[in-house]
Amino acid sequence: MKYFFLSDGWTYGRVWSSEGLWNDANWRRKPHIQRLNLYFVEQNEQLWLYRVEDAILTVEVKPVAADQIERAANTIGQVVLKRLISGDQVLERLSAAETVCQVKNIQSVVL
Repeated sequence: MKYFFLSDGWTYGRVWSSEGLWNDANWRRKPHIQRLNLYFVEQNEQLWLYRVEDAILTVEVKPVAADQIERAANTIGQVVLKRLISGDQVLERLSAAETVCQVKNIQSVVL
């Protein structure tokens, strides 16, 4: 598995695999991308953890909220390509941050 963090007010768009831009018809399915119930706070911004399948190399991310679009246009443009990170890199990032976990089913965590 691979991972990336994405701020509230942002979403993912196009996806790339080793064959290039993800094509639902060729793969016969959409790419597996899941937002997990874990985020950390950095500079008053919630950064949510997403998990993607190994076949995915790069994910395009872009703002959806009007204030985020305006802010992004002034600083970095409309779209950013996100590099994916490993599970070890996620743990390093979370261990150095203020982290919050939303648990909807405690039985899935506690044995």
